[in-house]
Amino acid sequence: MKKFRKVLDGLTTSSPVNIGGAPLCSSTAGTPTAAPTPREIEVVETLVSENFQICKTVRHGFPHQPTALAFDPVQKILAIGSRTGGVRILGRPGVDCYCQHDSGAAVLQLQFLINEGALVTACADDTLHLWNLRQKRPAILHSLKFNRECITFCHLPFQSKWLYVGTERGNTHIVNIESFVLSGYVIMWNKAIELSTKTHPGPVVHLSDSPRDEGKLLIGFESGTVVQWDLRAKKADFRIYYDEAIHSVSWHHEGKQFMCSHSDGSLTTWSLRNTAKPFQVTFPHGKTQRDGRKPESCKPILKVDYKTTRNSEPFIIFSGGLSYDKANRRPTLTIMHGKSITALEMDHPIVEFLTLCETPYANEVQEPYAVAVLLEKDFIVVDLTQSNYPIFENPYPMDIHESPVTCTAYFADCPPEIIPVLYSIGAKHKKQGYSHKEWPVSGGTWTLGAQTYPEIIITGHADGSIKFWDASAITLQMLYKLKTSKVFEKPKVGDGRVAELVEEDPFAVQMVSWCPQSRLLCVVGISAHVILYRFSRHDATTEITALEVRLQCDVEEPISPSETDANTGLLDASLHSPQHPPGSPGSATPDSVRDSIPCLRVKNRPIRMPPGYQADLVVQLLWVDGEPPQQITSLDINSAYSLLALGNCNGLVVVDYLQKNVLLCMSTLELYGSNDPYQRLTRSPRKSRQFAAGLTELTDNQVSLELDRSRSPTSDHVNGHCTSPTSQPYGAGRPKLNRRGPSRPPFRKVQSAACMEVSLPAPHTEGCASRRAMLQQLHGYSVYSHDEQHSTAYSWNERESRENSFSRSRSSSVSSIDRETKEAVTVLRFMESYAHKVDAVPSACLWVGTSLGVVLVIALSIPTDEEERLEEPVTVMPSGTVLTIKGSVLTFGSLDCNGSLVSIPYEVWRDPHAPEDPDCPRRRKLVNFSPSTSQDTPGEGHLAVVCSEKQAKVFFMPAQTCLYVHHITETSFVLRADVVSVYNSVCLACFCANGHVMMLSLPSLRPLLDVNFLPLTDMRIARTFCFAEGGQALYLSSPTEIQRIAYSQDMCDSLQEMLGELFTPVETPEAQNKGFLKGFFGGNAQTFDREELFGEAAAGKASRSLAQHIPGQGGLEGMKAAAGGVVGDLARARMAAEERGQRLGELEERTALMMSSAEMFSKHAHELMLKCKDKKWYQF
Repeated sequence: MKKFRKVLDGLTTSSPVNIGGAPLCSSTAGTPTAAPTPREIEVVETLVSENFQICKTVRHGFPHQPTALAFDPVQKILAIGSRTGGVRILGRPGVDCYCQHDSGAAVLQLQFLINEGALVTACADDTLHLWNLRQKRPAILHSLKFNRECITFCHLPFQSKWLYVGTERGNTHIVNIESFVLSGYVIMWNKAIELSTKTHPGPVVHLSDSPRDEGKLLIGFESGTVVQWDLRAKKADFRIYYDEAIHSVSWHHEGKQFMCSHSDGSLTTWSLRNTAKPFQVTFPHGKTQRDGRKPESCKPILKVDYKTTRNSEPFIIFSGGLSYDKANRRPTLTIMHGKSITALEMDHPIVEFLTLCETPYANEVQEPYAVAVLLEKDFIVVDLTQSNYPIFENPYPMDIHESPVTCTAYFADCPPEIIPVLYSIGAKHKKQGYSHKEWPVSGGTWTLGAQTYPEIIITGHADGSIKFWDASAITLQMLYKLKTSKVFEKPKVGDGRVAELVEEDPFAVQMVSWCPQSRLLCVVGISAHVILYRFSRHDATTEITALEVRLQCDVEEPISPSETDANTGLLDASLHSPQHPPGSPGSATPDSVRDSIPCLRVKNRPIRMPPGYQADLVVQLLWVDGEPPQQITSLDINSAYSLLALGNCNGLVVVDYLQKNVLLCMSTLELYGSNDPYQRLTRSPRKSRQFAAGLTELTDNQVSLELDRSRSPTSDHVNGHCTSPTSQPYGAGRPKLNRRGPSRPPFRKVQSAACMEVSLPAPHTEGCASRRAMLQQLHGYSVYSHDEQHSTAYSWNERESRENSFSRSRSSSVSSIDRETKEAVTVLRFMESYAHKVDAVPSACLWVGTSLGVVLVIALSIPTDEEERLEEPVTVMPSGTVLTIKGSVLTFGSLDCNGSLVSIPYEVWRDPHAPEDPDCPRRRKLVNFSPSTSQDTPGEGHLAVVCSEKQAKVFFMPAQTCLYVHHITETSFVLRADVVSVYNSVCLACFCANGHVMMLSLPSLRPLLDVNFLPLTDMRIARTFCFAEGGQALYLSSPTEIQRIAYSQDMCDSLQEMLGELFTPVETPEAQNKGFLKGFFGGNAQTFDREELFGEAAAGKASRSLAQHIPGQGGLEGMKAAAGGVVGDLARARMAAEERGQRLGELEERTALMMSSAEMFSKHAHELMLKCKDKKWYQF
């Protein structure tokens, strides 16, 4: 625990004292007179570096680019491999584990060691890995790297420790699972086929042992050759040659026949009695020819499963095989049961499917009950026990990417009643028709941790939908879905202003602002609109109020006095202003410039709204002189003030959503008044036109990246709250002309956070260039400095030093042209603060941060009485307070003089459509709201935290003195920053573009953590990374998955305890006793000792150059360290004893079974002797 004392001398003077050597930032406001002037601030900071640790906790969503699927029928757990080397292991809800291969190679195949707590993965880099699943965090025990052969197929028989590995050359190798070394026993391709064969059979596509005899191995080659290899005799029993390529093979459980799927869409069934030709050839989806000829070829059948049942016909399940003449047919899974053929059409291509059966034994009746189907973008399980084949309701959040994710928000420690309320509303809209049976993937164990609190994740999507997710206790479950597109009329082709948007995503969500206490929701859309929603438990039929705002700023152009008078109404707003359709007199003809129309049309009729979030107000920015409105870059809402603020690169808008009017609509430059710290000069019209002409194609060409390389480090802004799905450059100072022709839409195709796959240059080599390329795609506005077009003789260091300096010489011509004149509003925050130095008590304020590193304070005067609030106007006035910081402003925070976080005022939720009670009238209940009129005693002041992409500063208000400053990064820049509560204290959390996660103490800004945790490889992470209270954060790790992380030590420990157990001790089911007579006549499978054939004593050692053994990190030593010393040893010893006792019990049962069989044999032999002893030889 460390105490920081700051003696604030000279607070009553106009020049604050530089405390601790930190650079000071002063304001242009006057000196304080009655303001709080504490002589000493004592803050006890309790956070230390040991409180922080970064770790990944759990991953939600559908595995991106899946490639393989496996299922353990005893443990009831399922594994999915991906193209990026990831493996997701799923069990019952709550049991969800993600593993990643260090190589990043695609996973080709997965094989469970059934009921052994282990998994084998075969990767595209020709490496086999053995994973230990008997721990919460699976680890690799062994790896085996093939050097001269490529792996194509693997097969692991049930209860065997020998893995068969087929290769591209056609050879079959055998690996010992326990030691993970190759056996000397090899089945060469030239030994498997006949010597007279002139062609290579191709890669091995199938391996399986015969259900009747484990000593017989069936090998399928791609060319159409099938060989049954006698492992004991080391020779082929039979060879089958077929004209069509083979994709898969499936045995009948009796081992007397098998089925193959082929590239021509046919299924062939072969009997072991006659392997010369198939005894059945079918084209399930082929058209039968009238003249008896062979049916037309169909698409390949990629996989077939042949499963038997006791009481009905067998199931034949396959994927593919559709006729070529049926164009645009969706991928199909076909189920043949008896004479019925059912084709299940899928929404996405089928990657793999598995038939789930009751028994793990291949030589028993399979009794299939479900089919697990892995699609490219979904995972479903089909119920085979019902004739209509319904699907099971998936308990995992596999539909995060139902529409591409464009933004995320994370809220921890929400009010406890909000989750049940959202769930009850959302449950009414759930889909119906699911199977009534329980989800079949039910393995593992999971218990709810002791330290859990309500958490909610909100995702915005490209189709305009909003999804609320319950993220409590490392799970994720969808609570409620809201469609913002229902607020607007549907765009129609030929409808003038919206015709250009038909093929785009005009409803894409750009950012969300949610207040859990008041249940207010604000949604910013890509079409420059803001929708305010109120929550109600009752349905209502109301009309949505629309506010249209004309916000445009062209201060760079020279304006004559006459033009000034004519343009006084350039910034205005209207309530339900008339919308002139294109071609009308108010809008001009279609060939002329569009003006004063929104991008979308709000429904202007009463709308019935179901319970849940109901639209109350829509704020839309209008087209101005043929230019579409710039995208909104910042937003904040406050329920206690009943105010809404939004900003973009043109200016600021403040809306009173109670009185439904616009209070302030002003350009950023006008907010300064006479206190602008920068000198801004106009350009000549000629150069403006030249510059604008050079920018007309920035949205479609790569020129934008070249221009980015010469842009100043502070000319753009990256804000975690501002997650614009698209980029739309805007050239400062361009003449007003309609540069978009009829074929060019005003917005580009929406690029969601899920779709951004842009590789960035290294920050230390091309720092500014990489940042320009990132910012070009991150945000919907672009700001250009004058010297980009006209001055190229300055080095980066000179240019950066010029642009980062805050004092300018007004006589310098260079300074006057290299300053940017476009300044975007990047962050907004309503809070109780001091608008002027002379203020004695705090009042309602709006803090505004800009892309030039300027902080402006807007004073708000709000009536306190509830009735007056509905009638009296709210006064909004720029205070003249200007604070500066290096880099674009990202976030604000407010602390009291004790270092505690000052909560934002809010209004307690009340249902707007609840029936009125005359005995108990409803009144507004405000929390943390302290109007200045009710305070007679001066306040103590507060500490304002300001963080930009380069720096963090702490100011004392109202003196506006900079107490602390910290340079966060020099070679990179901050993408996301938040003031968060952790360990009952406060810190500043930052995520940088170079992948570093930093924690700074408050208010001293002392570094607590700096970890290079997450390399920023694409824009998706930059868009969606967000911190939450209590030590957690999240980001979109792939277009379909959300990765949650913890940055506090306690949270890491508690979340690790909450992780589910993948392996649970389960007794292996016994093999069925088929009776003496059936076994006597050859019905039972023959067993043999594989150790005698494949062991080193019999087969020798394999060539060392063929494969290399790599010991893994998850061996016994790693397990001991993870388990915690002696306790782990005792646990493992107890588990080993239990397994040993289990095996002894199984041996005793088998002995009893053998004795029973022997007695039965003796009885039958005696009966046969008595029956035949009196017969003569000729009577037989």
